[in-house]
Amino acid sequence: MPGLLGKKIGMTSVFSADGKNVPCTVIEAGPCVVTQVKTVEKDGYTAVQLGFQDKKEKHTTKPLMGHFKRAGVTPKRHLAEFKEFEAELNLGDTVTVELFNDATFVDVVGTSKGKGFQGVVKRHGFGGVGQATHGQHNRARKPGSIGACSYPAKVFKGMRMGGQLGGDRVTVQNLQVLKVIAEHNLLLIKGSIPGCKGSIVLIEK
Repeated sequence: MPGLLGKKIGMTSVFSADGKNVPCTVIEAGPCVVTQVKTVEKDGYTAVQLGFQDKKEKHTTKPLMGHFKRAGVTPKRHLAEFKEFEAELNLGDTVTVELFNDATFVDVVGTSKGKGFQGVVKRHGFGGVGQATHGQHNRARKPGSIGACSYPAKVFKGMRMGGQLGGDRVTVQNLQVLKVIAEHNLLLIKGSIPGCKGSIVLIEK
């Protein structure tokens, strides 16, 4: 689906027409520049590659510098592909947040906050084995027994245990577009989206 690259600014709230205070996320969506146009004849499929946020030449690799020079654009920090744009786009064209003027709902793809190594209570919602009974001392948030019996005498694969939490690619679908502020390249989306402040997100129409 057509879309844009953007940066998560933070959360705020706005009042709806009926006076309700609606929480929303503010995203700086674009402007994005077309850095490559993929076609069926050359690439086997049709898509448009967009670049977001300027980058210094000295921090750009030579292969990427050649890629940007062919497109006639300055180096970009982030690249992403989108399909099914309604209008035909050419190299160097700019796509702005006005793409979402007629959009009611969007999908947002982001990287969730990394929380490091977490236990089973936080990672999987376990109740813990403490419950202040049966002589439990300091095992309130522990997983408890993880095996079966002398048969099968092993721990099954996929057992939910402690481990790395967060830092995953997360897609949230059907988020309502509350407002498009074209002069500041801002998009207000109802609710929260994955990622920390300043993280890069993909907004798909």
